[in-house]
Amino acid sequence: PAIEPTEKQPHKLERKWSFWFDKQSNQSNQSKPKQGAEWGASLRKAYTFDTVEDFWGLHETIFIPSKLTPSADIHLFKAGVEPKWEDPECANGGKWTYVITSNRKQALDKAWLETLMALIGEQFDEADEICGVVASVRLKQDKLSLWTRTKSNEAVLMGIGKKWKEILEVTDKISFNNHDDSRRSRFSV
Repeated sequence: PAIEPTEKQPHKLERKWSFWFDKQSNQSNQSKPKQGAEWGASLRKAYTFDTVEDFWGLHETIFIPSKLTPSADIHLFKAGVEPKWEDPECANGGKWTYVITSNRKQALDKAWLETLMALIGEQFDEADEICGVVASVRLKQDKLSLWTRTKSNEAVLMGIGKKWKEILEVTDKISFNNHDDSRRSRFSV
């Protein structure tokens, strides 16, 4: 008797995630944003997914940071959370930032992929405290920022920071800033 092929079931993730894209205008005199242009006006939700298969299809075809032009950002955030400081999930939080200094494009893509896999694979003990991650491509440096819901629980934040460094396999310092005071680093690991 012939064996009927069974259709493979997609591998569901613990939660839904959304990719977002933002291309900010260059800050040259010719293309200054219009007076009063709201930050995030160019932010667009690109795709929401909840399976491993969808993630790989999206990652391999679209969401590779080194393919972006300078002044572009890609975001992976929990579905329902906008990558804006004003979002209620992010408003009382901050971000860990990893600045990529050497072998930039290759290091950025590797760090991005490792971070995405850690997030969708629920590798952080404090996963509920993480909103998402942003890859920022700039002329002089590229960086990843891991956004958190809280800024007040230092033990939780340090746990997230140490785990992220482990995932990234880096020895460089990464620093944490509150969203409401992003000019001043609060602490680093």
